[in-house]
Amino acid sequence: MSEFIVKKDVKNLHHEGEKLISTHCCYCGMQCGMHIRVNEKTGAIAGVEPRYDWPVTLGKMCPKGVTAYQTIDHEERITKPLIKKDGQFVEASWEEALDLIEKNYKRLQADYGKDALSVFGGVSMTNEKCYLVGKYARVGLGTRFVDYNGRFCMSSAAGGFMKTLGTDRGSTLPWPELEHTDCFFMSGTNTAECHPTTIQWLWKARDKGAKMIVADPRETPTARIADVHLDLKAGTDSALANGMMHLLIREGYVDHEYVSERCNNYEDLKKSVEPFTPAYTAEITGVSEEKILKAAHIYGQSPRSVVMFARGVEQQAKGVDNVTLYTSMALLRGQIGKFAAGVATFTGQGNGQGGREHGQKSDALPGYRKIDNPEHVKYVSSVWGIEPEEMPKAGVSAYEMFDEIQRGNIRSMHVICSNPAVSAPNNEYIWDGFNKLDFMVVSDFFLSETAEFADVVLPVTSWAEDEGTTTNLEGRVIRIRKVKDPIGESQPDWEIINRITERMGKKEHFGYENVQQIFDEFRLATKGGKADYYGITYDRIDNEEGVFWPCPSEDHPGTPTMFKEKFDTPDGKANLPSVPWHEPDEVPTDEYPVTLTTGRVVFHYLSGTQTRRISFLNEKCPEPFVEMHPEMASQYNLSDGDEVKLTTKRSSMKLDVKLTKAIRSDHVFVPYHWGKELSVNLLTNPALDPTSRMPEFKVCAVKIEKV
Repeated sequence: MSEFIVKKDVKNLHHEGEKLISTHCCYCGMQCGMHIRVNEKTGAIAGVEPRYDWPVTLGKMCPKGVTAYQTIDHEERITKPLIKKDGQFVEASWEEALDLIEKNYKRLQADYGKDALSVFGGVSMTNEKCYLVGKYARVGLGTRFVDYNGRFCMSSAAGGFMKTLGTDRGSTLPWPELEHTDCFFMSGTNTAECHPTTIQWLWKARDKGAKMIVADPRETPTARIADVHLDLKAGTDSALANGMMHLLIREGYVDHEYVSERCNNYEDLKKSVEPFTPAYTAEITGVSEEKILKAAHIYGQSPRSVVMFARGVEQQAKGVDNVTLYTSMALLRGQIGKFAAGVATFTGQGNGQGGREHGQKSDALPGYRKIDNPEHVKYVSSVWGIEPEEMPKAGVSAYEMFDEIQRGNIRSMHVICSNPAVSAPNNEYIWDGFNKLDFMVVSDFFLSETAEFADVVLPVTSWAEDEGTTTNLEGRVIRIRKVKDPIGESQPDWEIINRITERMGKKEHFGYENVQQIFDEFRLATKGGKADYYGITYDRIDNEEGVFWPCPSEDHPGTPTMFKEKFDTPDGKANLPSVPWHEPDEVPTDEYPVTLTTGRVVFHYLSGTQTRRISFLNEKCPEPFVEMHPEMASQYNLSDGDEVKLTTKRSSMKLDVKLTKAIRSDHVFVPYHWGKELSVNLLTNPALDPTSRMPEFKVCAVKIEKV
């Protein structure tokens, strides 16, 4: 068990008989700094104190963060393996559970081949564990079918950044520089609720005269503090971005020297945005010409600007197009690679950045290497001690694994740190897939909606019962520290992988004794890749307040600001792709006349597996609702609190109405943190982005009926 003595005097935070162990929050990509208060005699966790010395959040925490410790010793924690017998879970020994897994894995692979097994990972784990998930699937089980829940979160950002900049790092600048930014262009992000500890940086900048432009169908708490709220229709971001670039070019706001020296395809882009006049853009987006013009002038005249976006932009069947165009907007202004300027996406999950770089994706290997590149396969195979021809080929994306289940190609799934029974679109299709599996394993510390489908549930440690690293939304690699010993018989994911792979005859490739061993192998596996962590060590992280990748050697300072001199493309120049406008996969019709969009509330996190079990958070928001404008409500003879039935082409659900003028009158909004009959993902559209394979969570057509 490690402790970390903070550099700043924290005696005023100490409570008598307690010690402070410094770590980071388990929730979103902010990874807010915190001290866990531990009773020195009993080891019991007493609470948290914010870390005022942590440079990213400066002592700020949100309601989820200050209560996160309550999940550690929660009464609903799974403390022993569970095996389903006659439809009911019963407690079992580890040996019994592992025997059952070994028996079924070997039987299924003997009958149907290696690819009968699959692994569905998650990015609320450390880098070390995320790295092992990919190795576990490909080396331990020999299957090509591995993917992860980042397909429902960050994959479109990755695709857009790769197309334009050549490397996917969520932010091109460190967060403390935001204080010196002159303009924030924010689209599809309700930062005030979803990443609230960022707001302090925006206010610091606002105090110095910075402007804010927010594009969102809802007048969120973030939009309410903006100078311009672009109240666009959901799914029209690419038209808005093209319209903004049309005006940047027309009004003379392009940094031509920067574009000439550092970008490709400008003339083609210029031609492609010619049709997107303010009138045409307004017609598509529903935003007034006046607002579009005002936003373009503010953004175009700002010396230092940051384009920021999140799931509202990315969770679309054209999410990569959206990210590509918003990034191109920043490139036209010459902002990327400069102080207090650039582009950034708000990472949704705690390790959404690191977790997508190191081999959980169906087409990726550690360090952002590609599994279809023979040289990449050769290098990683050498680290893993296998022959290149032993490396499985690329699999399919997260949602498409359920298509493979329906086809009978996937017969078993091991779900690790994820809850797709809630978080995937078209829920009933996912549930049917789980029921069709011959054998299912889930590793979790609560009995999630997904775990309920399993044949075996393995109890894993919470974030405070193990060690490792995560990578926050800036690209800063940080330390997660062990606060207490595992509860009951729970074990870290890496130890469970050790035990399963030993039974599958792969002990020589695993058999780790501690996290440090995994980290050292992981560093080597990333060496020379786009996401190079080789020069990052635990000591450096402690001494330097985190280290930014890429960091190719121990004497390299890390890279807080990306692309100062060149982009990570063959010629060192950024690309400015031309992206035509096309409508969302579903648009309103006579039968389904309203647009449904989804998102978060401040009191809950993702599928709610953790936050719905915290009484304070659940009391603040105990169930979902449908947010609706009074004008729409009057059309349906609805009042605040009335129950309505929402129906899409996929399913129906019933919710209470919450009236607000802070939403477009042709849209409704439902938060997504609940499962079963309260899951809005019963309704959402599984149409996939052709590049990122991201489902279209944020736009679908819905019918409303009063109950």
